[in-house]
Amino acid sequence: DLRDAADILAQAIELDGYSVRTAYGGEEALSLAMEQRPDCVLLDIAMPGMDGYELATQLRDTYGHDIVLIAITGMGDKSDRVDGTIKLVDHFLRKPVDTKALRKLLPMAID
Repeated sequence: DLRDAADILAQAIELDGYSVRTAYGGEEALSLAMEQRPDCVLLDIAMPGMDGYELATQLRDTYGHDIVLIAITGMGDKSDRVDGTIKLVDHFLRKPVDTKALRKLLPMAID
């Protein structure tokens, strides 16, 4: 389910001409980001293992604001984890992701 959603979103972004690397958890995403600095990272707040808050913190500690972070969540509540992540990221989208809204953000993230 989560893998399918990530894959579908990645395919939509690739169709717009962007290069995409997909990770299915926070640790894997951090590892990919350390191998090659991304321009933009879409992260789910509720990922297995290292969650989006921890990933955003690590990425900010490493790259500062040289990368754009976009948080995605299905969480409806205003938990401390959600609030903390929102403060670390540049943009925030709720699930299901509005691809039109995402398409508006990506050119700004890459330029």
